[in-house]
Amino acid sequence: MHYIFDFDGTLVDSMPIWANTHIKALTEHCIACPENFVETITPLGNIKAAEYALSLGVKATLEEHVNKINTYLYEQYTTIVPLKETVKETLSALKNQGHRLHVLTASPHLYVDACLKRLGVFEIFENVWTIEDFGCTKSETIIYEKTAERLNAKLSECIFVDDNFTAISTSKKAGMKTVAVYEKLSENYEDKLKATADNYVYRFSEML
Repeated sequence: MHYIFDFDGTLVDSMPIWANTHIKALTEHCIACPENFVETITPLGNIKAAEYALSLGVKATLEEHVNKINTYLYEQYTTIVPLKETVKETLSALKNQGHRLHVLTASPHLYVDACLKRLGVFEIFENVWTIEDFGCTKSETIIYEKTAERLNAKLSECIFVDDNFTAISTSKKAGMKTVAVYEKLSENYEDKLKATADNYVYRFSEML
């Protein structure tokens, strides 16, 4: 099987940092954070998230806003962001069982690749893809179809692992098997994730 993993909140414990960065960017402009803001922007990536922020009233160019976010996040991901519990051991075990492992994330290569290399797991994956490589977001079924096509695999031969409800529901709609991973910032959507995903795990090792 092909296991395709999200990055933030799935492989690494980064969601508080990532989410707070985007929220802070709103509050600095005295803009109230909309309900479901984090869930909405998580599958979009920083550029689409920045476009959304500008539509809410952030007074900056798109390039300025994205650069500000990326500069702060790069520092955090290359120094302090850790793997989530039992991730490294589980990835190694899945690979030893003959599964093929990949990453598909909304975050940019700028800090995804550097973070995975620092944490010693980059080489475990056959492919590390971001939405930059596909020109679409994880809230669109086409990205999962394109991923399976690149793997020369059927959608049903792919297991997508994520902590975000939109990404899980969209990948399942596309035809992939799905595993939802517990993430504290997604607790409000835990029941929805459990009802939608083929499997729900609190610890990464539960996938074995």
